[in-house]
Amino acid sequence: MAWNIPGGSSKKDGRNPWQRKGGGGGVIDNLLDPLRGLFGGGGGGPGRWIAVIAVLWLVYNCFVLITEQQRGVVLRFGTFARVMQPGPHLKLPWPLERVIKVNATQIKTFSDNVPVLTRDENIVQVEINVQYRVGDPQRYLFGTRDGDQVLQQAALSAMREQVGRNDLDTVLGARDALAVSARQQLQASLDAYRTGLVVTQLNLPNARPPEQVKPAFDDVNSAQQERERLTSEARAYAARVVPEARGEAARVRTAAEGYKTASIARATGDATRFSLLLDQYQLAPEVTRKRLWLETVQQVLTENRKVVGGDGRQLIYVPMPGQGGTTSTVTPPLLPADMVAPTVNATGSDARPERSTRSSREEATR
Repeated sequence: MAWNIPGGSSKKDGRNPWQRKGGGGGVIDNLLDPLRGLFGGGGGGPGRWIAVIAVLWLVYNCFVLITEQQRGVVLRFGTFARVMQPGPHLKLPWPLERVIKVNATQIKTFSDNVPVLTRDENIVQVEINVQYRVGDPQRYLFGTRDGDQVLQQAALSAMREQVGRNDLDTVLGARDALAVSARQQLQASLDAYRTGLVVTQLNLPNARPPEQVKPAFDDVNSAQQERERLTSEARAYAARVVPEARGEAARVRTAAEGYKTASIARATGDATRFSLLLDQYQLAPEVTRKRLWLETVQQVLTENRKVVGGDGRQLIYVPMPGQGGTTSTVTPPLLPADMVAPTVNATGSDARPERSTRSSREEATR
């Protein structure tokens, strides 16, 4: 007969499977004795099943598995004790310790579209988009009553403050800088309120005037775009003209400097030449006067191609090779002797060429 058949006596037959065979035993047998008492004979009943359920419940209640997306907040007698990181953990059974799991990697989103007053007293519809997550599970659970609601109110407050500090043109055309400032201010407010939330991104994707005044704002935007276009064209023109003007100014300045240097050098040379002539004149006045007269006549005749003689004849004067820029090899006609070398008075006074009388000129004309 089997040991567990009703009506049978396993003790009488000596076939209780939970009892040790022989009188000896080791450490393992000593540990298994309580279990043999629970499942063996000895007038068992519902108590042994209650004990088994209690053991299983304790094992299940003390083991906690935290996933990668979660953080476990452990409360001991209702007071914060520690934070469990992802992985398997053990804790004291309830009601001694309790674990609250918080999703710390989930990205939450808050969006709204509200009217805001700018610094120049214009109303504009601003759209705000905030993305955030849980950064501190303890503060998120116990720092404030409703962290999500606090974040929404703080985000609207930060956006209104940043928009209120700027004029309409900045809000419509330069919202990126406003978004950065609003995000910093919002994160500071969340830390001060002990919400345990971290702002990952804050955007102001759209800003537009109210529908009632939208046509007027469209005209303003068109005027702004036209102004930017004209400004760009003016800058391009300036970038092209200014270098040319600077080059022309540099050229004129260089030419002026050269003219200045040449004039000074010429004046200095003339002054030096005059001083030398003065010295020569003081040494030999008559010879110097005659030489100056000859040089002057030579310069005048070199620059003129037609020479009128004293007797009424017209002679064509052809400069010598190398004079007046000509390379002709034609021998120029001889001039009258009185024009080439005028006579000089023997008294030493100013030398003047003798001129024919008016009657002789008239006869030559006839």
